[in-house]
Amino acid sequence: MSSSKKLILDIKDLKVKFNIPSKSMLPWAKPSSLKAVDGVSLKLYEGETLGVVGESGCGKSTLARAIIGLVPASEGSVVWMGEDLTKLDHKSLRLKRKEIQMIFQDPLASLNPRMNVGDIIAEPLRTFYPNLSKDEVKAQVKEMMSKVGLLPNVINRYPHEFSGGQCQRIGIARALILKPKMIICDEPVSALDVSIQAQVVNLLKELQNELGLSLVFIAHDLSVVKHISDRVLVMYLGNPVEFAECDKLFANPKHPYTQALMSAVPIPDPKLERSKTIQMLEGDLPSPINPPSGCVFRTRCPIATERCGTEKPQLKGDDSHYQSCLLRA
Repeated sequence: MSSSKKLILDIKDLKVKFNIPSKSMLPWAKPSSLKAVDGVSLKLYEGETLGVVGESGCGKSTLARAIIGLVPASEGSVVWMGEDLTKLDHKSLRLKRKEIQMIFQDPLASLNPRMNVGDIIAEPLRTFYPNLSKDEVKAQVKEMMSKVGLLPNVINRYPHEFSGGQCQRIGIARALILKPKMIICDEPVSALDVSIQAQVVNLLKELQNELGLSLVFIAHDLSVVKHISDRVLVMYLGNPVEFAECDKLFANPKHPYTQALMSAVPIPDPKLERSKTIQMLEGDLPSPINPPSGCVFRTRCPIATERCGTEKPQLKGDDSHYQSCLLRA
């Protein structure tokens, strides 16, 4: 990433742990510790899109919620525009929500079914700018609806009257109404049809270019991530395993886990699709309550050695491509 870009988010060694109550009935039994995010460090620049990928349960959504303060960080720092969000009290953190907004995975479930579209989109305005008149609020809501491709004449309809793609546009409008600097997109297209996914992703790119937004884009679909991201973070069991510029990651994935994910991406050419080799991962994802020693990926890694069970790898590499495999340069 060019040094001319302004750094807006700097995460250092972020960890999120949850205490799981013991199943034992003994009163002195200690709770187990679930490491949902285990030592993630990254930087996000103004106008950049950071893609975050990995299997279900790898900590992507917990990372997103820790950035915005919806779950508390156990260790590390989340420095937003020079201020550590993990050190702020509830009131101060709430005020920062004007600058950082979130789009959720299920477009319908994230909208209040008892509120019409106008009230849903206007709710953040009424929360942070209570002095605005009804006419001012309505004018801003209609303007934002037009930006996201919704007709202003549907302002009085309710969420159940819209398709999934339209509901996600309502969620995007609600996130943008406060004119934030960054939006965290938590799998915003995974519940949508493929054609609608493309429309929503293209809409986000257009809005990003128009408004100068920075995006953290979480997804399972690597083809979607490739289309929208500038850099990509690959996570496994709460750990970062590869972090690189998008083009370099897809051209030359270095970590065995990333290589396995890439091999499963469909290729539009039928001949190439039939001839490619898919690297199957054996076994199930280990429990984050009791992760493997050393490298957390070693129990499913095709090249693991004894060394992988005793040493925990760290991200290493140059400014544009990092990976955490002990056996790969």
